[in-house]
Amino acid sequence: MKKGRLEAFSDGVMAIIITIMVLEMKPPKQTALSALLPVLPVFLSYVLSFVYVAIYWVNHHHLLQATRRISTAVLWANMHLLFWLSLIPFVTGWLGENHLEPVPVAFYGGVLFMTAVAFRILERALIRSHGAGAPIANTLNNSRKERVSIVLYLFSIPVAFFHIAPSIACYVIVAVIWFIPSKGLEKAVEK
Repeated sequence: MKKGRLEAFSDGVMAIIITIMVLEMKPPKQTALSALLPVLPVFLSYVLSFVYVAIYWVNHHHLLQATRRISTAVLWANMHLLFWLSLIPFVTGWLGENHLEPVPVAFYGGVLFMTAVAFRILERALIRSHGAGAPIANTLNNSRKERVSIVLYLFSIPVAFFHIAPSIACYVIVAVIWFIPSKGLEKAVEK
């Protein structure tokens, strides 16, 4: 399979994920500005989730631009990533509708953690399909941002049951860390 087809399919799934998230947001019935206050948690959880899906889309795009070969393992690893991304609208709605209660906050972190793991599995499958000496392998083998992200997710999940603010802060920190794509991956794309 050519990588363009994989990229187009993944782009379509991510676009649907964003569409589902926005359709889940219900506007208030009242027209006063104060009517927005009760839906603020839903809106903020949407914004954070939108940023996450956008970050994955940008990094997925760069990853596939640096790719030369698509194996069956890569296809399945990509589907695994899309599965976890597809759960983001569900946990986003649950998080927003329940005003940041501990279980939805922890579950949100669990989905973000599994999405990060799935992205790492996709990277590993790409490295195997290209060989250990390929430029993409050298770029992907040493990602401090990935390790920091996974540690923050693992920290935030149990902490949500005691203090919600540090968990949410971890999710925001990871989003900020990944907002700018990896310079190594951008260099691999240029090669």
